[in-house]
Amino acid sequence: MPSGPHEFVVVANRLPVDVSVPDEGREGEISWSRSPGGLVSALQPVMQKQDGAWVGWSGTPDLTLDPFDADGMRLCPVPLSGQEVEEYYEGLSNGTLWPLYHDVIVDPEYHRLWWNSYVTINRRFAHAAAEVAAEGGTVWVHDYQLQLVPSMLRTLRPDVRIGFFNHIPFPSPEIFSQLPWRKQIVEGLLGADLVGFQRGSDAANFLRSVRRLTDLTTRGQVVTIGSRWARPERHVRAAAFPISIDALAISELAQTEPVMRRAVEIRHELGDPDVLMLGVDRLDYTKGIGHRLKAFGELLRDGALTAPETTLVQVASPSRERVEQYRVLRDEVEGTVGRINGDYGVMGRPAVHYLHHSYPTEEMVALYLASDVMLVTALRDGMNLVAKEYVAARTDLGGVLVLSEFAGAADELSQALLVNPHDIDGVKQAIVRAIEMEPKERRRRMRALRKRVLDNDVQHWADSFLSVLTATPRRDSHV
Repeated sequence: MPSGPHEFVVVANRLPVDVSVPDEGREGEISWSRSPGGLVSALQPVMQKQDGAWVGWSGTPDLTLDPFDADGMRLCPVPLSGQEVEEYYEGLSNGTLWPLYHDVIVDPEYHRLWWNSYVTINRRFAHAAAEVAAEGGTVWVHDYQLQLVPSMLRTLRPDVRIGFFNHIPFPSPEIFSQLPWRKQIVEGLLGADLVGFQRGSDAANFLRSVRRLTDLTTRGQVVTIGSRWARPERHVRAAAFPISIDALAISELAQTEPVMRRAVEIRHELGDPDVLMLGVDRLDYTKGIGHRLKAFGELLRDGALTAPETTLVQVASPSRERVEQYRVLRDEVEGTVGRINGDYGVMGRPAVHYLHHSYPTEEMVALYLASDVMLVTALRDGMNLVAKEYVAARTDLGGVLVLSEFAGAADELSQALLVNPHDIDGVKQAIVRAIEMEPKERRRRMRALRKRVLDNDVQHWADSFLSVLTATPRRDSHV
């Protein structure tokens, strides 16, 4: 396959922009706006420096677009039909892989039709990347929707360096083995030179699955692929590269006058409670929102806390609303909120302020600054960047982070109050401890957390991964 002009290519399910299409029957041009997110911020300087290309779906079904330039990047849209979105994305990716990789919190569904679509779409992404990558270039593939792309791209373009990063957990072999297509996924990932994970335990789980499902040799972090796969021998490294945020940008935003003023306004709008607790999540069954609400409700029932003197704000941004499990979850969460407010709220002052929509970054940083306790009770999470955002925003060294030990961030943020969200009594004790914590201890813990987050930001993550990947020797295109 002929090579393209781009030395650095990112392959992800979505493009780094939101594409707007005129309504049917209306005239107008297709427009775009940059999507928020640390991944774009981290990779944009590399893309601009190396004339990079980004391969991904526009987010709109049945839309075919030519490649176009945006923010110094070449964007290469991959078209998906409405049926392909239903089968590959909502089906195999989010109905099968997402629950499986999150320890089967809900039951995965296994449908061969979904799998066939997943293979087809992964091949389409691989061909798109192969067409734009320069001879000997570097291709970085992202996340669970595209786990077959590395091996497909390796076949098409053996000359390129290939990295893959998994943004969600990788399950134990015992759970992963439920997947009918487990070996195909492992072989797909082994097409990369470097496979990155959020936690060391995720990388270890992957290597254990390699040993269980193949006869390849593993030593430490390295898998050796011999002549059955390639000549000469090829080595694949699997390691942890914990992702992060643009910590400095959030820290600086938290010190601006409008955001600090807004933080004061938020507390006043909530009735100036003595204690303001905060939860911020996508509305997803992995986030443990119900466990958090149960613990708060029991503390109110026990009289350990009173409302509205203690108030909980729960931001739950919409997520996958076409999927039945998510509609059920929303009903459950809103039912629990209603019961707590019915039992413990007072006129005009609910115990729980539930907000089912997203907010701009400035508003979120003001919320972080306004809150005394941040509750992150994920049942399983690849990283949880909200926890890091909260820490980055607390330039005043105030606030306490209560963090699930099952979130990837727990490996780095050990100065948080770590909890097992399934242990409701333990969560309740941690909440009370956070509220009653002496200011000196709060500052000590937050200072240590901030140093960790600021020293290991999203740019550090990207640089760390790419420095290991680009150290991989270039290959002859005919190998």
